[in-house]
Amino acid sequence: MGKDKLRRFAEFKTFPNTFDFAYDKKGCWNKEVFKNNHPIVLELGCGKGEYTVALGKEYPQKNFIGIDIKSNRMWKGAGIAQEEKLGNVAFLRAVIHRLSELFAPGEVSEIWITFPDPFPKDRHAKHRLTHPRFLSVYKEVLQPGGLLHLKTDDPDLFRFTVGMLPQTGVEPVTIDWDVHANANAAAHLHTITTHYEKLFMGRGRTIKYTQFTLDHYSQEKADRFEAELESARKSLAHAN
Repeated sequence: MGKDKLRRFAEFKTFPNTFDFAYDKKGCWNKEVFKNNHPIVLELGCGKGEYTVALGKEYPQKNFIGIDIKSNRMWKGAGIAQEEKLGNVAFLRAVIHRLSELFAPGEVSEIWITFPDPFPKDRHAKHRLTHPRFLSVYKEVLQPGGLLHLKTDDPDLFRFTVGMLPQTGVEPVTIDWDVHANANAAAHLHTITTHYEKLFMGRGRTIKYTQFTLDHYSQEKADRFEAELESARKSLAHAN
């Protein structure tokens, strides 16, 4: 491991707006961290925190927490948030499947997933951040009516997600296969762009976006979908 990466790891732990597997903050993020009662919004797999910081600037009436397992990446966003005195932006090192140990039921108002790893191979589908095994975790911490946003350039991940949702009892609020060509899309979907988003657009890839709630998410339907998905994968593998 390089010295610069080690330095970022160490500095991340000293920043006042960063937290490392902060299980003690469950149910207390507003009171102990942000010192207000504003809605809490998470960005999962936030990387360097570009989107988290940009949303924090755009919506000062909300609190934003970027979450990733690699603190040396979040170090950049955390530093920018400090420099620009964004008291509504924080970063948390954690694994996503343990969100319910970090946030109380209903403590989160929205979740953003921006340009996640699409895990294109079928045998890795369970690692996709929109897979039912993750949706069940999100449902535990989202408040009723809480929104979940996905923004991606990957057509297969997007197709998987919007195809899977109705099979788990979820009706998407928005499905947009080219958000930058949609003049009626929310302004921040056009104006807030990450390094990777600009890179993908420069390569001619369209940016897809969907928004949904998990109010009617059915674990029974999700289990059935997952079993059918696994059965289809095994059949295909056997045929090959």
